[in-house]
Amino acid sequence: MSLMAELRNTEARRSKSERKLIDYVLANPEAVLNTPIARLAAAVGVSEPTVNRFCRAMGAQGFPDFKLRLAGELARSRPSMTRDIEVGDAASHVAAKIFEATHASLDSAHNNLDYKALEKAVDALHDARAIVLCGLGASASVAQDAQHKLLRFDTPVTTHSDIINQRVAAAGLAEQDCLVCISYTGRTRAIVDIARMGRDCGATVIGLTAPGSALARACELVLAVEGGEDTELYTPMTSRIAQLVIIDVLVTTLALRKGSAFADRLRAAKHSLAGTRVR
Repeated sequence: MSLMAELRNTEARRSKSERKLIDYVLANPEAVLNTPIARLAAAVGVSEPTVNRFCRAMGAQGFPDFKLRLAGELARSRPSMTRDIEVGDAASHVAAKIFEATHASLDSAHNNLDYKALEKAVDALHDARAIVLCGLGASASVAQDAQHKLLRFDTPVTTHSDIINQRVAAAGLAEQDCLVCISYTGRTRAIVDIARMGRDCGATVIGLTAPGSALARACELVLAVEGGEDTELYTPMTSRIAQLVIIDVLVTTLALRKGSAFADRLRAAKHSLAGTRVR
């Protein structure tokens, strides 16, 4: 797990002083690289020994080592944001930039994946009485892909890209059910409302979204996909690929969890498609 992901995932378990440090680092990662320990301590309102103890708790030898780890992580995350497509780019340049950004997005998703949340999400899907998937816009296609894969299992699964149907489905959830909400930004009000409705009904709510977003806060389990795209002008592209890969990880792990006895069902599903192929 990356340093930034570890900071987010452990914040709730930290002391008040450590939480203040985490909030500052997450909000100002670039500035921290050039900040002496005394200035950081003063800015956050803690002592210098507290800063050093915090760094050691995060696996670093001290503040300098913590900054080295942070610098390395920031350097790895930059390619997806520094090669924006520009007016006049040739097709070859567009292709190079999109492939580069996609590789960076997948690396970021891999490095930031919370494996404890992943295991709990697989458990929730495995034990669910029913699974409901919700996404709007570009995220609707991710939800549909997840439904296509989950249909092979023995749990009823539905997806809704219409706000009204999403609300009706969420209102009918119960404790044994699982709701998966997908949003790149995590700021789409309708999806955040759906997640809250699912929680109120007692369902396990899984969010595939940006860390620290409104949707992430509304979900019980979060599989985070870091943002680096300008969604004001363009539909999310590289992040959608990362979301699809995380869905593949979820479904594959779920299939393994089902065990060898479930393989017959998967083979039957595959065999049912044989007659649809042109020879």
